Amino acid sequence: MNWDEKYQKGEVFWNRGAPSPPMKQYLDRHPARGRTLVPGCGHGHEVALAVEHGLDATGLDIAPTGVAEARALYPQLAERFVVGDLFNPSAELRGAFDVVLEHTCMSGLHPTLRASYRHGIDLTLRPGGLLIGVWFINPDLDPGDEGPPFPFSVPDLTALFADGYKIMDDYEPDVVFSGREGRERVRVLRRVG
Repeated sequence: MNWDEKYQKGEVFWNRGAPSPPMKQYLDRHPARGRTLVPGCGHGHEVALAVEHGLDATGLDIAPTGVAEARALYPQLAERFVVGDLFNPSAELRGAFDVVLEHTCMSGLHPTLRASYRHGIDLTLRPGGLLIGVWFINPDLDPGDEGPPFPFSVPDLTALFADGYKIMDDYEPDVVFSGREGRERVRVLRRVG
């Protein structure tokens, strides 16, 4: 998938123009602290949300056009958006984060890349850190839709983080973007190893 080309063509169907409602609700109810990474940050809505909640947030995206657009949308946060690869993060990002906020990054990746995604989280999240995720979990796509997004089941999510992470919270959110009812799950994981 050429993500930069998607941004250049304006084919950013995953962008709803606002931060994830379940993520906002979670952070409203469960204050988090520390240095925070938003992988696959796109237009930066979750980065802005994190900063509003007092987190020292960095948005990472592989698409330079997406990062440029995030900087334009949130000029006061421009220095917080960086171009980079979660699978091979720069030295200053490795082991640097207390919190990772996941929303739409993993669901945009082909299932063959899930182990690489997990490795990227391991490389960036400190032991004891929190992975706060709004995960796209409905295993059925709309008719004719092949992905992305690439939804996955709750057991697959559990298996991906079975070793080295402890489930701290897990529920189906009661607030979501229209059309995502019953298709997302909030799961918060603490890195223990």
